[in-house]
Amino acid sequence: MIPNTTERVLVAQSAVFDEQAVSGAVAAGIEKITNASSMEELKAIKTQVIGADSAMAQASKAIGSLPGDKRKEAGKLLGRLRADFGRAFGAKEKEVGRLEERRELEAETVDMTLPIRRKPLGARHPLSKLMEDVEDFFVSMGWQISQGPEVETEWYDFDALNFGPDHPARQMQDTFYVKGNQARDAAGFVGSNMVMRTQTSSDQVRALITRGVPLYIASPGRVFRTDELDATHTPVFHQCEALAVDRNLTMADLKGVLDALAVAMFGPEAKSRLRPSYFPFTEPSAELDLWFPDKKGGPGWIEWGGCGMVNPNVLESAGLDPQTYTGFAFGVGMERTLLLRDDINDMHDLVEGDVRFSKQFVMGE
Repeated sequence: MIPNTTERVLVAQSAVFDEQAVSGAVAAGIEKITNASSMEELKAIKTQVIGADSAMAQASKAIGSLPGDKRKEAGKLLGRLRADFGRAFGAKEKEVGRLEERRELEAETVDMTLPIRRKPLGARHPLSKLMEDVEDFFVSMGWQISQGPEVETEWYDFDALNFGPDHPARQMQDTFYVKGNQARDAAGFVGSNMVMRTQTSSDQVRALITRGVPLYIASPGRVFRTDELDATHTPVFHQCEALAVDRNLTMADLKGVLDALAVAMFGPEAKSRLRPSYFPFTEPSAELDLWFPDKKGGPGWIEWGGCGMVNPNVLESAGLDPQTYTGFAFGVGMERTLLLRDDINDMHDLVEGDVRFSKQFVMGE
């Protein structure tokens, strides 16, 4: 609400022009300015000296009540006081501004001599590191590492490994079949269905045909089965299968390699045992069990993989005489090995790609 003329006159008459008070207030304000060290202090001083409730504001209101000759002198006085205060305030404001800017820059100073990574690094997946560790183990024994195709002929994946035409593993519920039925493989076999390999054993037959014997190979790689993703299964996973074919190999040789692998993966106290079982490509066959110590003293015997002596039919499919050569083979799941060794409880952690999971396994920077 805007006051009328009568109200403005009454307000002016109620104020008393006190030259000594306004001069003293301005002088005190200028003295405070000289000791101010921050913009906040300067703003507070300015409000005290020329704000709405200051002596300067009261004096400005009281000018209207003075006689004409006194009014002019009072106006000049207030103008001079405002100018004096303004000069002192402006000079100090610049000085304090420079000081605060310098303090901010000093606080933000970066030591350019310190090493720095401008882009955060990720972390290698623990499964990749485990695969390398397994490869190093076999190379240290003088074995070769073999890598085969992931899209494989049905002959290499099943027929050459002694899987019969009606074996359940060949059914659509276990195997991913690739569209397009006709293919010619390295052995000249025509008409095999193409599949996403269900095991890296398929590469072992290829190695027997192409490399000959004696043969000592490990075949780590990715395989595919129509499993649902849950805490312990995934449709895409990794295996490492090993094959040795030579003269006079026995189950004792197989057991020695398995014990050495267990120690390499799980520590010096780890050990393995064999239980009779059945696999089409080995005879005799065995389930491979593992024991290793953990923080609780030991998880007990846990199934780790399968193994056995190479079935004579497999040797014959590769053109070898089973009366002259024998061999052993085994396979272990890499995800299962990692879950057991590092006490991981859910397969989802391995496949979701969260870098925070991988960083748990980084050894140093």
